[in-house]
Amino acid sequence: MKLPFQIDLTGKVAVVTGAGGVLMSAFAEALAACGAKVALLDINEAAAKAVAEKIGVNAIAVPTNCLDKQSIEAAYKTVTAKFGKVDILINGAGGNNPRATSDNETMTPDLAGAKTFFDLEESGLKFVFDLNVTSAFLVTQVFAKDMVKTGGNIINISSMNAFRPLTKIPAYSAAKAGISNFTQWLAVHFAPCGIRVNAIAPGFFVTNQNRGLLFREDGTPTPRTDKILAATPQKRFGEVDDLIGTLLWLADDGASGFVTGTIIPVDGGFNAYSGV
Repeated sequence: MKLPFQIDLTGKVAVVTGAGGVLMSAFAEALAACGAKVALLDINEAAAKAVAEKIGVNAIAVPTNCLDKQSIEAAYKTVTAKFGKVDILINGAGGNNPRATSDNETMTPDLAGAKTFFDLEESGLKFVFDLNVTSAFLVTQVFAKDMVKTGGNIINISSMNAFRPLTKIPAYSAAKAGISNFTQWLAVHFAPCGIRVNAIAPGFFVTNQNRGLLFREDGTPTPRTDKILAATPQKRFGEVDDLIGTLLWLADDGASGFVTGTIIPVDGGFNAYSGV
């Protein structure tokens, strides 16, 4: 991996949840490239192992259900036995679910056959909240206990949805707003312990989870893609490398030691653009 700049994380231990995904796997690689020992936590063991093997000896894959505290505690024991105390925690596990996604952007009376707000499943709503908010809550409970004694660095993954809710995905938008609020709460709560807590809020990146919303099977863009790019001043989707500089800046205590409680957009100008 080519880094935008180099920081020294030698001797640091980092945990990345959701590490088998497109964005978090790149985060794990970047931290390892800067000298950190990295534990990749993911419910998809095969995906996490593939990333760990790519990184090499300074990475381990730990199959973890981030919605099950016993599973998280088992992961904690595995990580600390292998690498020691955790210094950096990236709460990257999250995502949306079709059960909490409507077909229509706005409500009109003539939507026969469409899945509207009224058809969304309670189980889908709860799953999306748990996947994003509860997972960050539980993982932080387990891995921050040692940080209370010696300091640490927690980086959550929010979204542009937290600033402005997107159509069709009410549960995901609300959940990411919850992550931003939780980030600020944790930053205040942990400040006396020398723990910094911040969040990165990506704009629009193409991932395995949203690809079907953005592109048809033949690879042509959907109308939603056209709307996204029209509202993004830089007129493109983000690339994974666009996030790495912000990650490294936040991970480096020497560069961002007085930064805590922030939610940083990396969005090509989406949040700043009013549409006119």
